Amino acid sequence: MIKRIAGIGAAVVLTICLSPCQQITAGGTPEPESKRIFGIVPNYRTSPSIHDFEPLTIGEKFKVASEDSFDRGTAALAAIFAGQSQLTNANRSFGQGGEGYARYFGAAYGDFVIANYMTEAVFPTLLHQDPRYFRRGTGSGWSRLGYAMGQIFWTHRDSGGVQFNYSEIAGNSVAVAISNAYYANNRTASDAVSKLGMQIGVDMAANILKEFWPDLERKFPWRRRHDPGAIK
Repeated sequence: MIKRIAGIGAAVVLTICLSPCQQITAGGTPEPESKRIFGIVPNYRTSPSIHDFEPLTIGEKFKVASEDSFDRGTAALAAIFAGQSQLTNANRSFGQGGEGYARYFGAAYGDFVIANYMTEAVFPTLLHQDPRYFRRGTGSGWSRLGYAMGQIFWTHRDSGGVQFNYSEIAGNSVAVAISNAYYANNRTASDAVSKLGMQIGVDMAANILKEFWPDLERKFPWRRRHDPGAIK
């Protein structure tokens, strides 16, 4: 899994030609983030910089989780994951055909929603951690890639400073445990470890895209013009 994520990151870095610069507005501040990456992946919890850090309130943490969970892009991603799972007959009890696909979609969408609330709202509130991804935006492409991957394991405290990202690991672990209620054919310890690795891998890939998305937008400026979710 880590090798696949590193491969994705390397491809992104090469695409932007190791661009070291962050996109800056005329006022000298980082440009606001688009709400969706490639018009699909939700991008609500990305902050363009750690400067002038202000902790989120409990309500703001739950708002971020809700925006990520109920965005149209999350439904689209769930539909893709559901199709892939049905093709491989990942959970035989769901069956095939339209009814089977509906079960796969519901399970995939539930995975996203539960994981979002656990890692972005519930555990960050209980542990006083910040669920946002703070872009680095400067330095070599490879150093930024390492930073993006590392943010899975390290995060900011509400009081400032960094610590181990318990919210990410514990939150996804609880989400996997809850998913056992609807994955009847995948309840072994090895299944749980595999699902946890997949959840963390997806979040790591998302961090990489969040770090380099403004650079990719500069390479493909038409994306911003045609994305109705882009911040004006």
